[in-house]
Amino acid sequence: MTTAREIMTPGTECIGAEETVLVAARKMTELGVGALPICGTDNKLKGMLTDRDIVVKVLGAGKDPGTTNAGELAQGEAVTIGADDDAGEILRTMTAHKVRRLPVIDGHDLVGMVAQADVARALPDPQVGDLLEALSAD
Repeated sequence: MTTAREIMTPGTECIGAEETVLVAARKMTELGVGALPICGTDNKLKGMLTDRDIVVKVLGAGKDPGTTNAGELAQGEAVTIGADDDAGEILRTMTAHKVRRLPVIDGHDLVGMVAQADVARALPDPQVGDLLEALSAD
């Protein structure tokens, strides 16, 4: 079966936990992405920052994106997938945690990102429907 390593987008860039949300927003714009992994000074994954987090948790809450650090928005342990995990495991993890993107880890190193669309292309149609339904339900 197809593995995360085969369908991921490699070369994922992090936003440092000490960098501001404004820097993160600019990086998202430059890269054309809607989410960035948050990495600590030890280069370990601390969480994920999404464009929605910026709007809701920073702008909507009246916080200054120029002084709010990305690390302040990291909540709990990041949900990840192993580079050699198969598409079925990716599907189960996305569904269980209701996430559309998963950082791909090889050991302790961030090696890429798997998005919902990547998984959809790798799975048979019935499983794709299950994934979309699970992630769309609220």
